[in-house]
Amino acid sequence: MAIDQSKYSLKQKILFNVLSLLTLLSFAPYINRFLPPIVLNGWQLDLIIAVAICVLILYFIKWLFRPIIIPFFLVVCCLVTITWVTKQYSLSNVLNDYKGMIQGNLGAKDSKQIDILSLYPRRVESYRDKTVRGIREKINFQDSVVRNFSVHHALDYFDEYYYKYGKITRFLSLFKYINGNFKYVLDSRRDEYFANPKETILNGLGGDCDDHSLLMASCMQSIGARCRIVLIKGHAYPELYCGDKNDFEVMKQAIVTLFPKPAVKEIYYHELKGEYWINLDYTARHPGGPYMNDKVYALIEL
Repeated sequence: MAIDQSKYSLKQKILFNVLSLLTLLSFAPYINRFLPPIVLNGWQLDLIIAVAICVLILYFIKWLFRPIIIPFFLVVCCLVTITWVTKQYSLSNVLNDYKGMIQGNLGAKDSKQIDILSLYPRRVESYRDKTVRGIREKINFQDSVVRNFSVHHALDYFDEYYYKYGKITRFLSLFKYINGNFKYVLDSRRDEYFANPKETILNGLGGDCDDHSLLMASCMQSIGARCRIVLIKGHAYPELYCGDKNDFEVMKQAIVTLFPKPAVKEIYYHELKGEYWINLDYTARHPGGPYMNDKVYALIEL
């Protein structure tokens, strides 16, 4: 049975309520780490549900014996401090989770590309048979150098979100490393040269757009992703397969949360028959960044 709470002074009640609020704000994102992504009609609800769970816990504590809030608050502070010191989950992650929820629900928009790829996916105009053949010949996700490079850098970032987003964190970590370190280098004026991914890794991540596409697609596939390369007028870029509409919403939530600066305003994608693909171009600051143009000449399934 709950203890009579009328004996507490106004100052004590204010103190308990302030501590409850601080506990709620810091503990809810921690609970959220262990909830699966929950999306309903495009709304990202998992952090909201975590807040509701935390409210119920705090309400029960206050109903049972209000001063318990103080040691519970201290336990949460210790938990946050330990995860911060061990670099598992910091205060910046707490703030980022709230920003991600708000941005994902209210700020980031979908931007489906309407182009020949969407209208006639199997009848797109040929870019050059030589280009398509050259790219297909150089794709290699089974090479040990490519695999080891990919595994290593798939662990560089976002590990604290693995419980929540699983393999998506590995894909986005690898994207962040490659796009953060890739340097554009022109081919010769006479010939188009397609570097295989091992070459690009060994030369320090330098090359042109098709070299980047080969590298990104091969590395992603070496850790279990599904990719394709799209040839457009004057350019080539890789795309990552997200899955169906619900899978796309989870991917969108992860991108908004893990790439917060600057805030993601739009997620660009292609969709046909319920299959969603997002841009992994070196020109994009985050996965799903803007496409350079919509003049698609060839689609290379890998």
